[in-house]
Amino acid sequence: MLKVLDPSAVRRWCRLATEALGQARAEIDALNVFPVPDGDTGTNLHLTMLSAAEAIEALPDDADGDVTWRTLAYGALLGARGNSGVIVSQALRGMAEVLRSAEGRGTDLSLALARASDLARAAVAHPVEGTLLSVLAAAAAAVRGLAADLAEVARVAAEEASRAVRRTPSQLGVLARSGVVDAGGAGLAIILESLAAVVTGSYRERVRIPTGERVRPAGDAPEEPEAAEREYEVMYLLDAPDDAVAALRAELDRLGDSLVVVGGDGLWNVHVHVDDAGAAIEAGIRAGRPHRIRISHLGVPERTRRPGSGRGVVAVAAGDGLAALFEQAGAVVVRREPGTTPSLPAVLAAIGEAGSEVVVLPNDAAAREVAVAAAEIARERGTVVSVLPTRASVQGLAALAVHDPLRRFDDDVVAMTDAAGHTRHGHVWVADREAMTSAGLCLPGQVLGVVDGDVACIGTTVAQTAIEVADRLLSAGSELVTLVAGADATDDLIAAVRDHLVRERPDLEVTVIAGGQGGYPLLIGVE
Repeated sequence: MLKVLDPSAVRRWCRLATEALGQARAEIDALNVFPVPDGDTGTNLHLTMLSAAEAIEALPDDADGDVTWRTLAYGALLGARGNSGVIVSQALRGMAEVLRSAEGRGTDLSLALARASDLARAAVAHPVEGTLLSVLAAAAAAVRGLAADLAEVARVAAEEASRAVRRTPSQLGVLARSGVVDAGGAGLAIILESLAAVVTGSYRERVRIPTGERVRPAGDAPEEPEAAEREYEVMYLLDAPDDAVAALRAELDRLGDSLVVVGGDGLWNVHVHVDDAGAAIEAGIRAGRPHRIRISHLGVPERTRRPGSGRGVVAVAAGDGLAALFEQAGAVVVRREPGTTPSLPAVLAAIGEAGSEVVVLPNDAAAREVAVAAAEIARERGTVVSVLPTRASVQGLAALAVHDPLRRFDDDVVAMTDAAGHTRHGHVWVADREAMTSAGLCLPGQVLGVVDGDVACIGTTVAQTAIEVADRLLSAGSELVTLVAGADATDDLIAAVRDHLVRERPDLEVTVIAGGQGGYPLLIGVE
């Protein structure tokens, strides 16, 4: 029996818990009736624990306890799936907060389970008894203040978790009516049983989960809260400051239910059931940067029309001239105001209009996040969608120039991506406030020259800075330069840049487009 829960034991625990959840996955999936009977709780818990285990396995053998516990929590956060998986990831974070700087003795484990229970419950917008939260709370309460060695604390916690699982039908009516115990709680019991097995060295057969027989509550089970049938499960990781999360929770709570937000230190995992997946993603965009967006249909019949037929392209444009160019080339255009991102419903509607196979050109780094979210929803509705990594309008124009609807879809995507990737892009804009950039400190009124997304130079005039940007974009193999004039661009500005290019590189073809975009007097593309 182990005296302390050291890094080696943590590795073995994660490995054993992952294996046990994998073996019980289908059995736990069959229990899944709350909050949504979508039959994936076992799968989600297995994938969550697998992510934690794989993160720890990647560590060197001599990694200390601090690094090991931090890695476990981080791996679980990144790989958390579904309502139960997200809650378990937060419970593991709570354990890590205590055990990463402790010896890992019995009293440390009891404190860790108490912290795990507190953090997990706080992460759920509307906690319900008879769930994973109740099982974790019971296990933590059973060992609170227990003056015993590590093996005894682990054993008591695991045994109480198993008993708490069997009590869940008496706490939640839908479980009693369905004749099952709580799926998430059953998975948590397996995780704690695996911990006890590692600590005690006794790999006993885990307690059988009652699934086939009718589970009868001791008394009248409370009715679960009324919950509307929701259309989508939305999950994403979110890079956001900690002080932005309270407002995000409040907004998502208004939009849907089954809300769980876990994490901290700038990285969060968000889970919610909603009817409007777009609104949930947009709430994340307002709070920070959502990524690894996953949208799953919860089985509610579709209320929107099916996608159109044929091949199409959706392009995001920030100016009248650019919009007209994309439309002339056959794209469905989504307009956005300068400095803003397009709305997700607008992008989703455009994808539906474009066809059954659609290429999306976001033409902006921030717009790409919205496009990715819209694509996830569209795929749920049967549309084949590919979002190209175009970060500028000139890249979108280059991609659209080689679009061929008669090619296989995958081949067309490759050709368009290649064309966009071979187009370097830059722009100039006038700073309206003091800021530190990669080229140094800029002051209000100075002109910033951006090359491939990074500030490369700071000038005093738009023309001078635009010429420097163009020179930095050029290479010996450059053949075509596209100048996209903004709403505020003057004829003198365009003439100065064009004349410089013709004089210095007479081999170049220079094209001028009236883009009409606001904010940026000149966009420059080089192919």
